[in-house]
Amino acid sequence: MNDCTQPDCAGTVEDGYCVVCGMPPTPGPAPTPASAAAPASAPAPAVPAGCAQPGCSGAVEDGYCNVCGAPGPTPTTLSRAASARAGTTGSTRTGSTRTGSVRTGSSRTTSGRRGMLGAGLVEVPRVPYRDPSSAVLRNPEVAERKRYCSNCGEPVGRTRGDRQGRPEGFCPKCRTRFSFTPKLSPGDLIAGQYEVLGCIAHGGLGWIYLARDKNVNDRWVVLKGLLDTGDADAMAAAIAERAFLSEVEHPNIVKIYNFVQHAGDDYIVMEYVGGQSLKDILTERRTAGADALPLDQAIAYGLEVLQAFGYLHAQGLVYCDFKPDNVIQSEEQLRLIDLGGVRRLDDQDGPIYGTIGYQAPEIADLGPSVTSDLYTVGRALAVLSFPFKGYTDKYATKLPPREEVPLLQRHESFDRFLRRATHDEPAERFQDAAEMAEQLTGVLREVLSSKDGRPRPASSGLFGPERFAPGTATATPGDARSALPPVPPAEAANSLPVPVTDGTDPAAAFLTGLASLEPMQVAAAVAAAPEQTHEVRLTLARVSVELGEIAMAWKLLDELADERPDDWRIEWYRALALLADGRLAEAEPRFDRLYGLVPGEIAPKLALAYCREERARTDAARLYQTIWRTDQNYINAAFGLARTHLAAGDRAAAVEVLDSVPRTSIRRVPAQAAAVATAVRGRPPAELTAADLVGAGDRLAALDLDRQRRDRLAAEVLEAALAWVRLGRGDGGQGGSLLGVPLAETPLRRRLEETYRGLARLSHDREDRRELIDAANAVRPRTLL
Repeated sequence: MNDCTQPDCAGTVEDGYCVVCGMPPTPGPAPTPASAAAPASAPAPAVPAGCAQPGCSGAVEDGYCNVCGAPGPTPTTLSRAASARAGTTGSTRTGSTRTGSVRTGSSRTTSGRRGMLGAGLVEVPRVPYRDPSSAVLRNPEVAERKRYCSNCGEPVGRTRGDRQGRPEGFCPKCRTRFSFTPKLSPGDLIAGQYEVLGCIAHGGLGWIYLARDKNVNDRWVVLKGLLDTGDADAMAAAIAERAFLSEVEHPNIVKIYNFVQHAGDDYIVMEYVGGQSLKDILTERRTAGADALPLDQAIAYGLEVLQAFGYLHAQGLVYCDFKPDNVIQSEEQLRLIDLGGVRRLDDQDGPIYGTIGYQAPEIADLGPSVTSDLYTVGRALAVLSFPFKGYTDKYATKLPPREEVPLLQRHESFDRFLRRATHDEPAERFQDAAEMAEQLTGVLREVLSSKDGRPRPASSGLFGPERFAPGTATATPGDARSALPPVPPAEAANSLPVPVTDGTDPAAAFLTGLASLEPMQVAAAVAAAPEQTHEVRLTLARVSVELGEIAMAWKLLDELADERPDDWRIEWYRALALLADGRLAEAEPRFDRLYGLVPGEIAPKLALAYCREERARTDAARLYQTIWRTDQNYINAAFGLARTHLAAGDRAAAVEVLDSVPRTSIRRVPAQAAAVATAVRGRPPAELTAADLVGAGDRLAALDLDRQRRDRLAAEVLEAALAWVRLGRGDGGQGGSLLGVPLAETPLRRRLEETYRGLARLSHDREDRRELIDAANAVRPRTLL
């Protein structure tokens, strides 16, 4: 045990920090070995490791990045106690549906740039640092309407007649003593170190005082004492803080410096965070005439809080009493404050703190848990994002119907996210902060893309990419099929993204090596696998669906469900089997439930949109639009949206969607070919214009297609142009040029005849050649010879 080296401090250093001032010892000069012939070179100063998160320029200090808050590299060894804590809260699932256990990666939820929160996607308004001295209350008192007995909940300290309410006394009902008077006054020196300037706030657990630390450069600190010294639970919570909070170290959580006593009362000393609480930010915005915070800003705040909760839960702690009052934004950073309700997960006998409107309904009976903590984040997000009237009474434990909240009507994924986060049953909620953050990040990308139209693509932690996109069939002469024919159910099922393999399965590496094989080859390989693990049999169920062996797939899935009922992928493959079998009405509700389970994922939306194309076209179009606007890697969504527009008779909208397929996409050419066909196929000649025809021809000429496919499409365009000219719509070729010839009957006939004869030479089918030659003879321009 060493003496503290800070000036004027009489404390001693224990566990690396002074027990009085909380500072580490000043390092002395490095000793020089007596036997050394020359002085040894001083060791290089420790340089904080750089943050490994993409786009982040921060450094890792005390295990976490000082910019984005992400954890640093995992140590190669852990103490037994740390391993036990991590195992208890990080891998054990209590829910009936697991969406986090199969991830081999996860989306990032850290801020990558200054001023950017919510996975670095949202630039929130900066809150200026508040001068500490301006925060001191002139007349600190607890409003009478907030004075209640800590024992029985009876209103106390209220005005009666002409007699003003007393801040101290005894409950008239149960005789428990109450006191709402600040115990410290300006000028008080606490523990010989902290000079009190005054009260700055009060909350559920105590008065909060501003003070200067006279031992550490007069830095600003906050002291928090008990609000009601007659409250045994409050006293127990304050004592508990001393054990927990000295170990808490995270960029999104207020720092605890010290624990002191004064006049028989305990106080916790923590850093001063100058800014505004989220409650104040919301109130300020409502005063300016808005209903709530912008949704993207509210979600960004939620993601920052989830980072802090993930850290606390990994330490075996739960926050218990989260609400917008307990988070402060200072400049560009969010910090959790008021840690008085924090308790250990394994503490079943400690006091329980919560706030009506935010706390989970099972708290009184089951106590706090990870899922009850996450419930409070969901409730806070609801309060911040829309006018949540009745959230403390009528809707104290539920959300209003979606049709009553315009914002939830506009953002279905956010609505589904909130309903899972605040589900009555803990097992149906998100089971850990990382899982919840991953889904919320996916929702945020949708929200931002709907706001400005810019895609926010990102890889999924639960699904792989889509495997292929259905194209558009070219037509033979006289074919009246749709330019965008319906996709067969089996083809739609096989094009959906595949859930990722659990990387902890013994056969994970073996299965990864099968990714490039055809379904029949995969089926043979997994059937002969040396160990029939869960992932091997799940893969066999998937390829059975792809091969049309639906009965075998169902048998495998039933067996797997008996062994692992908490694996959500089993339900995914059941829905997929129904879809591949053409039983869309049965597949739809299953995909709908999966959408509610993982609202930030694209795959369930894609499947659900396909199921609704015929039955609920408008709904399908909305889902396809949401997907395509958010991530243009999902070409199926573009073709699906174009199909719904074309089915509704809006060809221009269908072509516009197909045109939006990026030039860098490998599906750009099929999309452009579909756009050519969409412009002319099955369209009455009277509806066409010269611009339509010329545009289709120019689009086709720019495509890099094989000759046969190009000529098939050229024949369609020329046929449509000839029919249009024969209606008398042409002007002798003055309307422009189509595929190198004027928009006039004779040039069009000659070009069409050449195209048919060229196709006949390329065809290997005798009947097809005969039809093409007949078509060429029929369209040949008439002559006098």
